[in-house]
Amino acid sequence: MKLKGLITVYLRLALGFSFLSAVADRFGIWGAPGEPNVSWGNIENFMNYVGVLTPFIPETLVPIVGWIATGFEVIFGILLIIGFKTRAIAVLTGALLLIFALCMTVGIGFKSPLDYSVFSASAGAFLLVYFQKVPYSLDSLLMKNSGDTRTLPVE
Repeated sequence: MKLKGLITVYLRLALGFSFLSAVADRFGIWGAPGEPNVSWGNIENFMNYVGVLTPFIPETLVPIVGWIATGFEVIFGILLIIGFKTRAIAVLTGALLLIFALCMTVGIGFKSPLDYSVFSASAGAFLLVYFQKVPYSLDSLLMKNSGDTRTLPVE
């Protein structure tokens, strides 16, 4: 496999596992609140953080926004890891991360999304759209099994 192919695999896995790790943290899988390397440790702390990042929405909608974000992170994370509908999911992932970065900027300032590389992750997701082949993915397996030898079109 060429370097370009390795980069696509690395980018898909890095983004996908990052989403799943963040979700795992919300459910205490990485540890309890206050333990080393734990951001939230439970869903309540995560929802409080969502409220801080979204001061422009009514407090009653914060849990809905938090659960929607969590759902997207699980779905996008899994689809990136297995490489299914990679280009479409890459665009949606880039948009979701850009929304996170902008909310962080509004809620806690511009430095945090820079320090946590949220803008960088968003840009990486958008860049994933432009790779012509997606090796070690369900997309490439489906194309191979269908006899389609073309590269994935840029959608």
